[in-house]
Amino acid sequence: MNNDQLKTKLKQQIIESLNLIGVKPEDIKDDTILFGEELGLDSIDSLELIVLLERKYGIKINDPKEGRKVLVDINTMADFIEQNSSK
Repeated sequence: MNNDQLKTKLKQQIIESLNLIGVKPEDIKDDTILFGEELGLDSIDSLELIVLLERKYGIKINDPKEGRKVLVDINTMADFIEQNSSK
């Protein structure tokens, strides 16, 4: 899977995992900030994303500081998955 395919798949997984009703993958740009005003995710959503990374990609994030660096946008998540995925 190339980087663009991973980003598209990741957007679909985020939408499904967080039940983002009315949001389509094309609505989320690769550099859209996930938390705050742009997409509006919160701390509960961050936990869901950490679980998603573990279940779908075999990546475990134990350090909250690392999680903040990884869960910035689709670009940072995809890069992290490519570097650390065990699946």
